[in-house]
Amino acid sequence: MSNLDCVVIEPQNKANASVIWLHGLGANGHDFEPVVPMMSFADDTQVRFVFPHAPQQPVTINGAMVMPAWYDILDMSVERKVDVTQLRQSADAIEALIEAELDKGVDSSRIILAGFSQGGAVAYETALRFDKPLGGLIAMSTYFATHDSIALSDANRGLDILVMHGSQDPVVVPELGDKACQYLKAFGFSPTFKSYPMPHAVCAEQIADINAWLVARLRTVGE
Repeated sequence: MSNLDCVVIEPQNKANASVIWLHGLGANGHDFEPVVPMMSFADDTQVRFVFPHAPQQPVTINGAMVMPAWYDILDMSVERKVDVTQLRQSADAIEALIEAELDKGVDSSRIILAGFSQGGAVAYETALRFDKPLGGLIAMSTYFATHDSIALSDANRGLDILVMHGSQDPVVVPELGDKACQYLKAFGFSPTFKSYPMPHAVCAEQIADINAWLVARLRTVGE
């Protein structure tokens, strides 16, 4: 997979933290761009937001229509049958974005991955196998597609993980968010789970919770 194009929103001053946020199937990097003005941080917490665009590729469940997708979905059973090779190629591309943030001087412990739906499945794979300690993972309305084959990294065994799901989600049913937490706990993680009375979407309360969670994890180094 070639280098990903991204929407990048820089902070007012030199960035000392980064959030890489992955959109869902059929969307693009602009999808969560409107969230940034809703975020509020202390003046000494300068956060760069990176919103990558998924590549265009055919998606089997949508009649092989070409659209932005992190990987192909082969059937819509509850557990999903996905193209794991493509998912891992997308994870490789996100790892390259993390490495680019490291090259810009951001410490790995101040880099957070977030992903919605398909993007969340890629974020699970990327964060939990990454070989340097990250600052956290936000999994939104998603599922842990590679729970049975992921090669976990010791560097992120203590990763802070926030799992968020809509209780009325007809696309990625709430059961899949619950199962993801069960898999994480079996691996020794201690995820935080939050449910919201919404469908396959985001809501204002959720965005406020994300902001608070980010603030708690991106306090100035040495605080």
